[in-house]
Amino acid sequence: MEEPVHNYLTVAVTGLNAIDNPGPGLGVIRALREQFKNIRIIGLSYEPLEPGIYLHQLVDKTYNLPYPTANAEALLERIEYIHSKEKLDIIIPNFDTELYNFIKINAALNRLGIRSFLPTHQNLEARDKANLYKLGQAHLMNVPADIIAYNISDLRKAEDNFSYPMVIKGKYYDAYVVHTPAQAQQSFYSLSSKWGFPVIAQQFIKGTEINIACLADGGGNTLSIVCMRKLYITEKGKAWAGITIESPDLTDLAKNFAKATNWRGCLELEVIRDASGKLYIIEVNPRFPAWIFLSATAGQNQPAMLVKMALGEKVEPMNDYETGKMFIRYAWDQIVDVNEFQQLTAFGEL
Repeated sequence: MEEPVHNYLTVAVTGLNAIDNPGPGLGVIRALREQFKNIRIIGLSYEPLEPGIYLHQLVDKTYNLPYPTANAEALLERIEYIHSKEKLDIIIPNFDTELYNFIKINAALNRLGIRSFLPTHQNLEARDKANLYKLGQAHLMNVPADIIAYNISDLRKAEDNFSYPMVIKGKYYDAYVVHTPAQAQQSFYSLSSKWGFPVIAQQFIKGTEINIACLADGGGNTLSIVCMRKLYITEKGKAWAGITIESPDLTDLAKNFAKATNWRGCLELEVIRDASGKLYIIEVNPRFPAWIFLSATAGQNQPAMLVKMALGEKVEPMNDYETGKMFIRYAWDQIVDVNEFQQLTAFGEL
């Protein structure tokens, strides 16, 4: 294991938002603080109103990053500045949209002594919403049929192929279950204006929603698999409460996906089990889920395992975790001084 350059571990984490579609950052941080007592957390934010910025019991200092739409060189320049101040050991990106740039600059970060354990560009391409159905067909995994839509004519093809309801998904985030052509068109315009093209029209599968958090080594092997059944779902389809479950077919599905893609790092499989018991992968997120702290409390601390892997430590696969562990998300008002907000806005760090 490569030792940090100081007597504590400095980890930079993105995804500090905690809205109705929360980022994974706060769950990752809680899991790391559970495992590592001598740790310093550097928050990386894109918006000055991300709540995690002001949770000083979790985040020691925060720096703004350029938006993912900026080029990789801008990101590297900013990380180099932060590293000159903080001597970063690890970076854990937690947004889908930022991963491409972080992977692109990974070699440069390694030369600076900043470690990570990221998926590859090939991993990202394979699990992309526009490619997921083809991946499932190639490796005998069930994925709902879809139509890749760049215009309303493409959307009408989906109406010819699927019955309502159907699911309309944005390129990166957000999804709507629609019941009429008017709703489908409204969702198409809303998602394309927000996330760009393509928009994905996907066959609706009715059943039990299950999420699987997985950690893989890049060689086709899984090191940790934790399954969670959603108990309460927001209007955006996000889990607001859930419980750990265990089932051999879920574990096998995660193992098969990691092997088929040679996945490297963390990922989340969004799965539906239909009335007949058949499992469908409806989405693959190439990062930790927002509920990842549940993995730590159930006995498999995936963020801590990822840090050890990034530092070069051999991590043994874990097979057992506690079922029946629940999480219930809640909202509260974090009171902050306007001076903190102004400092972050003016100087890009807090």
